[in-house]
Amino acid sequence: MLAEIITIGDELLIGQVVDTNSAFIAKSLNNIGVSVYQITSIQDDKKHILKAFKNAESRVDIIIITGGLGPTKDDITKKTIAEYFNDNLVLNQDVLKNIEAIWERFGRQKLLQVNKDQALVPSKSTVFVNELGTAPGMWLEKQEKTFISLPGVPFEMRNLVSKAVIPKLKQKYSCPFILHRTLLIYGLGESNLAHRIESWEDNLPSHIKLAYLPSVGKMRLRLSSKGFNQEQIITDVQNQINTLLPLIKDEFVGFEEDQQSLEVFIGNKLKALNKTLAVAESCTGGKLAQQITKDKGVSAFFKGGVVSYATQSKIDILNVNQDLIDRHSVASREVVEAMALNTQALFNSDYAIATTGNAGPDKGDSKVEIGTVFIAIATKTEVFSEKFIFGQPRERVINRAVTKALELFQKEILKN
Repeated sequence: MLAEIITIGDELLIGQVVDTNSAFIAKSLNNIGVSVYQITSIQDDKKHILKAFKNAESRVDIIIITGGLGPTKDDITKKTIAEYFNDNLVLNQDVLKNIEAIWERFGRQKLLQVNKDQALVPSKSTVFVNELGTAPGMWLEKQEKTFISLPGVPFEMRNLVSKAVIPKLKQKYSCPFILHRTLLIYGLGESNLAHRIESWEDNLPSHIKLAYLPSVGKMRLRLSSKGFNQEQIITDVQNQINTLLPLIKDEFVGFEEDQQSLEVFIGNKLKALNKTLAVAESCTGGKLAQQITKDKGVSAFFKGGVVSYATQSKIDILNVNQDLIDRHSVASREVVEAMALNTQALFNSDYAIATTGNAGPDKGDSKVEIGTVFIAIATKTEVFSEKFIFGQPRERVINRAVTKALELFQKEILKN
């Protein structure tokens, strides 16, 4: 079963709005065994929309459209759908009542005719009343093909997909089971990973597909399979994972589907050890602390952090010796280790991570080359640091420094 997602709106094509709708819809469809064949973004133009509908109908079974359902003149999707289906628009009383109810609760201005006109829908459509907004969802069928039009507002679209679209698709279609298992791997690049697991990969069964998904500082390795024998698919994929894990045991931190990111892994490990962590950041500017604290329950192990960005703040807040900075530079092994030790003392934590370096675009107070980062880990018994050259641009240096700091810390706590 194949689907195409069509997003409508000039704002998408000029980069003013990022298309998050397609990702949500694609994931929701995949969960019920519907494969997305193509995602298309098009202008608010009738001829363009009609052509996109025709092309999509020729290649897939399900066409899901988002956007263009607002009350203004540039929102033409509904009228274009009616034309495509040789249909006319009729007033839907349920949608009108929903609009009036929303206006009664939240409206600060008079309910205008253009707002009421959002209750006009193609007469051949099955309507999904949008409890979170005024634009309804619509379901139409044509020669065994299903067209579904949804509002472009993300939270409205997500609600309709979850509560109306997916249940109706599951009722109408018999779809295969699709399984994805994505392993999260840190500290091993794509080429090195491919070399290490080459023999295993060569012996994968034909119905299990492998994809390498590299990003800054980490790798995702996705195994995918689909079919109508759900139990057999789960067993086959798990057997391959069991064979793979011994090959990457030092770098594997968990499964993406289990939301086992590196920072979650670290948090769970620290809570199990009943240990605490604090951070001091210079070149990473607070992003390390942000990454650590983005999930709930972090206060159980994370005591806090200091963004000692300016040189003077390292002296005033972290008590780094001025002479140490003068002799070795603000971006140095000696300074980053002092930052880690003094942060550990400041917060009375079991561990501390510190970063300093030069993310660019110019050298600032440091003497090192742009892209140079020092990362230190302080424990109750020692402090150690490593130097890295992350290159450019600035954003890449910062992101790689954060990932590498977490990776180094993970290896440290795994010793316990």
